[in-house]
Amino acid sequence: MLDRSRARGPDAGGATFPPAAGLAGRLRGAGGMRVGVAGAALCALALLAGCGESVALPDLFVARRMGGGPGAGVTLLINEGGSVHCSRGHMDAAHLGATHQLSDPQLVLARTLSEELQGPSAKHLALAPRPGSVFRYYVRDAEGWVRFADNSAGQPQVFHRLAFFVLEVAQKVCGLD
Repeated sequence: MLDRSRARGPDAGGATFPPAAGLAGRLRGAGGMRVGVAGAALCALALLAGCGESVALPDLFVARRMGGGPGAGVTLLINEGGSVHCSRGHMDAAHLGATHQLSDPQLVLARTLSEELQGPSAKHLALAPRPGSVFRYYVRDAEGWVRFADNSAGQPQVFHRLAFFVLEVAQKVCGLD
């Protein structure tokens, strides 16, 4: 899990759910009778809603894009549940920016990117920009961080896909130029 208290690294705590498979078969009503699927669903819903507690899902990563042009500075905090906090420039734990929702395909891509970033971020991979670089990226996840530029030599393929993901989410989901 990521630590939300760090400045410039706003991250989330989280919770995990027990597997739901076989839930209906394990629940029994009064007198030892099995509760049907609908009853099990109602019980689970009542447990979740009745407690008045919300479940915080972990963040996948925070991505910061920096550059010289207008609108270049963007920070996105991507959550496992598909929410994304969007901000111009950097954000801190006290200023997360507006919250938006990723589409299902975007969330699947975010989760895939998160998995593929684990190796490079655990190594704290930092790739230098070459002359003519427009954007620089800093990405932090539970494993560590990576730094690279749009034209860094030796980029793993995941960096190219991540740069496009940041652009697409900033424009289409967050409405940032």
